[in-house]
Amino acid sequence: MTKWTASFVVVCACLLASASLYAHHSLAGVYALGKESKITGAFKAFRLVNPHSSLRLDVKDKEGKTVEWAIVGGSVQSIARLGLGRTSEGPNALHPGDEITVTIMPALDGKSPIGLLVAITYPDGHTVRFRS
Repeated sequence: MTKWTASFVVVCACLLASASLYAHHSLAGVYALGKESKITGAFKAFRLVNPHSSLRLDVKDKEGKTVEWAIVGGSVQSIARLGLGRTSEGPNALHPGDEITVTIMPALDGKSPIGLLVAITYPDGHTVRFRS
């Protein structure tokens, strides 16, 4: 009986531990999924870290003040696959000060300067999409 109880406890512990491995934060609680908006500003930086990269963009608001936007992207691998990365060469390279238009899924509250990256439109007009 003790052997069965110990085995049962070990199996339950393993199941509980594995359930947390599948857990992931919900994007629906932060971003207005299904709604897209565009913002234009000066590229500031791309932070390439897993599990999510982030893009910083300086955008002028209606009063002319500069607001830094934080835009969450995909993994380093998915970003690199599209030709973006630490290199400053290639057709999809971004340089500080580049004026770009970013398509995002905006914050759920509609006010916060954050978004989920959908696409980047470069100064020459070409667009790189991250989500369909």
